[in-house]
Amino acid sequence: MSVTTLDASSPHILDNPAWAALTGPHAHFAERIGQAARYHQDVAPFYAVSDEDDPRAWGDLAALVGPGGTASVRGVTEAPEGWEVVGTGHGVQLVDTGLRAEADPEAVRLGPDDVIEILDLVARTEPGPYLPRTVEMGTYLGVRHRGRLIALAGERLHPPGWTEISAVCTDPAYRGRGLATRLVRAVAAGIKERGERPFLHARADNANAIRLYESIGFTLRRRTAFSLVRRTEAAVLEETA
Repeated sequence: MSVTTLDASSPHILDNPAWAALTGPHAHFAERIGQAARYHQDVAPFYAVSDEDDPRAWGDLAALVGPGGTASVRGVTEAPEGWEVVGTGHGVQLVDTGLRAEADPEAVRLGPDDVIEILDLVARTEPGPYLPRTVEMGTYLGVRHRGRLIALAGERLHPPGWTEISAVCTDPAYRGRGLATRLVRAVAAGIKERGERPFLHARADNANAIRLYESIGFTLRRRTAFSLVRRTEAAVLEETA
């Protein structure tokens, strides 16, 4: 797959978007100890440290997860001393460089009363993690057919000046009708009205999604890893000795 990549060599707020969100616009969703933070566990499964090279941040993360706990963090492929990586996935981050944002007359705002339907659609299409209070992270829009929710997209991470578009999914029986594109553009319209810029993430092996996003105006900014880490048994024993 051939992709155009933006220069991501200099530090940027999107290098650590969960930390920027949890210490910024999403601070009301945060549980934080020093230089480590996570979303409330019914909102999103993401953790973040201020600096992955700072041992103090990892010490704070250990206190946050507790003995035997795990944390899903981005940008980490080799865990520091006292930690082990128990699972890794690879993704890409794309940013808006030419997306046409526009409202959609069929899109409806989704809220807490729609969570059961949202979770059902997400379970069948697997666009990424979605929890009972994820809908509170931002605007979620859906399309219904004969009253049934058949497609959705919404806002997730919210670093200052940026908003992530996420949970883009369509019922398999209704794919090929452009619903995902329409909803991405509709969500983006609300983001741009606030003077912010859309971005999103996709699995690195999801060539079809990446191709779609590039075709409507997103550009690959960087590749990244998402890892599930936990304290080693030896480290836990040492801390509790």
